Parts: sequence; C-alpha cells; structure tokens
Amino acid sequence: MVKSLLMDSRRAAGKDDFGRLLLRLAVGGLMLFHGLHKLFHGVDGISGMLVAKGLPGFVAYGVLVGEVVAPCLILLGILTRPSALVLAFTMVVAWLMVGTGKTFALDAVGAWAIESLVFYFMAALAIACLGAGRYALGSQSKWN
Repeated sequence: MVKSLLMDSRRAAGKDDFGRLLLRLAVGGLMLFHGLHKLFHGVDGISGMLVAKGLPGFVAYGVLVGEVVAPCLILLGILTRPSALVLAFTMVVAWLMVGTGKTFALDAVGAWAIESLVFYFMAALAIACLGAGRYALGSQSKWN
C-alpha cells in the first residue's frame, strides 16, 4: 500500500514540463512587473546612476530588454534559454548598480537585502538550464 501510494505521488508530481511552465510563469510574470514600471514611468533614475558611475545614460534602456522583452519571451516560451540568460545578466548588472553594498546585509524584516536579485538570477539560470518544456510557443526550437 505504501509503495503504491509513493508510486502514485511520484507519477502525479513527475510532470517536468508543467513544472517548467510554472517556473517560467513565476519568473517571467513577476519580473515583467518591474519592467512595466520602468516602461511606463521611464528609466531616468537608472540613467542617473549610470552617469554617476561614468557610463552613458542611454545604456539604461537596456533594462527594458532585460525586464520587459526577456520576461515576455520567457512567458511565451520563445527563445527561452537566451532570454533567461539575458535576465540573469540583468540581475548581475542590477546587483553591481545597487546591491554590492547590501550583499552581506539584512533588510528591516530580517530578509537578505538582495534576495530578490538572487532569486531572479538563480531562477533565470534554472530556466536557461531546463529550457521551456513542452508547454511553449517555441517548443520545437533548439533554443528553448
């Protein structure tokens, strides 16, 4: 009885493609909120930070690629692996811009100060390794 229960639970939980879809929906969907905010309200703050670090301000528009275009492609399952790598790179840049001083800090409620950056970075790497799975618009492509 225990063995059949374990086998049934394994069969029910062993839906790799559905798990990939859930991961893509969570990461792409949640990151898209960050990107849409920048799309609707502008990237002036990021541009100012870049200029303060000696970089050209127009580079700030790259955040729209990493936080709008890449998440949309991840959600749809089109060019999933490269899009996930773009998102991971975006998180590295975000950490370099605002997170290096917070790397060993906790926030006001005791959470790691850069945990959202690390979450998106690690989840994007997981998507890059796993691919989109069967439930994707580009499921036949080798890039998914």
